[in-house]
Amino acid sequence: MSIDAITIQVLRNKIASLVDEMHYHFYRSGYSTIIRESRDFSCVVLDRDGRLIVSPPMFFHAPVYRHLIGRVLEIYGPKGDNTLRGGDVFVSNHPYEGGMPHVSDMAFVAPVFAPKEAGGGLIAFTGSIAHKADIGGTVPGSTSATATEIFHEGLLLPPVRICDGGTFNTDLERLILANSRQPELVRGDMRAQIAVTAGGVGRVQEFATRFGSETLTEAFAAILSGSAEALRERVKALPEGTAEAEGFMDSDGIDVDRPIRLHCKIEVKDGTVTFDFSKSAPQARGPINLRPSMCEACGFYALIGALGPDLHFNDGMRDVARFVYAPKTVTNASPPSPVSSYQATNLKLVDVILEALAHFVPKRATANAGSSGALSIAWSKGRPGQSSMQYEILGSAYGAGPGHDGASATATHLSNLHITPIEILESEFPCRVTRFEMVPDSGGPGAFRGGLAFRREYVLLEDATVIRRYDRAKFPPNGIEGGGPGRASRFVIRLGMPNETVTPASGRFEMKKGERFLLESAGGGGYGDPEKREAARLAGDRREGYVTADAARKDYGARD
Repeated sequence: MSIDAITIQVLRNKIASLVDEMHYHFYRSGYSTIIRESRDFSCVVLDRDGRLIVSPPMFFHAPVYRHLIGRVLEIYGPKGDNTLRGGDVFVSNHPYEGGMPHVSDMAFVAPVFAPKEAGGGLIAFTGSIAHKADIGGTVPGSTSATATEIFHEGLLLPPVRICDGGTFNTDLERLILANSRQPELVRGDMRAQIAVTAGGVGRVQEFATRFGSETLTEAFAAILSGSAEALRERVKALPEGTAEAEGFMDSDGIDVDRPIRLHCKIEVKDGTVTFDFSKSAPQARGPINLRPSMCEACGFYALIGALGPDLHFNDGMRDVARFVYAPKTVTNASPPSPVSSYQATNLKLVDVILEALAHFVPKRATANAGSSGALSIAWSKGRPGQSSMQYEILGSAYGAGPGHDGASATATHLSNLHITPIEILESEFPCRVTRFEMVPDSGGPGAFRGGLAFRREYVLLEDATVIRRYDRAKFPPNGIEGGGPGRASRFVIRLGMPNETVTPASGRFEMKKGERFLLESAGGGGYGDPEKREAARLAGDRREGYVTADAARKDYGARD
């Protein structure tokens, strides 16, 4: 049968609305601050082959589902035992067997079978991925900054059934919870995730009943091919050729004096883009390694950002992009290499890719951003009736580009998450946040200034284990086209005490009641010659406190 353009668009909008609906219900049902404050999760609808139809707001999860569903079909589909049926839900958090970002991210996916009156048969999958408060491992919160193998990072679940034809496997849930230091939070978030995933199944079945399963699957195919064609047309408009770039992370968290090289070579030819990461450093001892699904997320994110925000990612775009890796490298690690600090690597890789892409699309060039980091505090006691595990996602600042300054104090690039409000932290955990402010002069100077970093200062009201995972302390975000770098990140423990210590960007620290620590994110890089910054812009910076008088003279050549 043939499907018209209006029906395709109607069904695309319905899938997009369903994704929003699933996100809303999960956000409102979450137990942990990770879900209800940071919103570290995604919900999706996929076709029967596991191809994503509409991208979720947290983009870096988008390419993961194809890898996970592919493995589920390999085990349980026609090529496996062929036992896939309605009411099934599968769970996995395995970076190597399920393609997950890291062990703390747990996915639930469910097949969608059309009702008999709509034609029956497998027509889609629904799914969700969400960070868990604790899934075991060597440190509270599981996301170790110093793990040296994946077994340090928590319980590993290959794709397995947790609901079998609608029957919930309580034994598997008990096994998962027995490996968690925060079983109540994990149980609540898991069950909310399963409910949202199952709810998505019902809504897709409603679409099949209303439109017919054949129409629905044809619409999915048209949506996928449409995105592929839109991307291909933009790529064909680029000049053919190659470009490459490299960047360095501070360390892997273990060998703290050894920088980690990330490299990307991009080739544009015959309407196809090839991302070659094979010259990146060997896989690291520490937990900064990536699986291919994360490199795909970085590549597609940067490509769409460079070519235009009106492009809508889905798995149809895989027809236009190729990814090349070398084995046992930081961009294609092999087990049992640890991966829990993957996001810092993602965000540095995005900077590298954008630098290479600027050769093809110079008007969309942008300086390096300040990355994103996580803070975990495992409290010795915690507040009565509250969790003893505090987990925060903390952003930084964007780099500047031609015609615009970088955004300040925000989540950058792939992270797209929310910072936890101080009121929530202080009401649920034994801490005080005594400073939360932007850092003057932290944005890279330039004709267009990099975004400003922020600082947060904490006072501990109980003993705690503090884990900080971040980057950019040794290699601050670069400026471009003559712009200066943003200010490097800082993490200072036992602030104001004789044993005050400036630490590496990542690490685990045992701290006592009454002690303080300070974190500062990195600022964004600048764009263009600082002395060419418009006088009115610089005056506004000084008026708002973004640039001090000394920095205006030193970095911008201003005269009082």
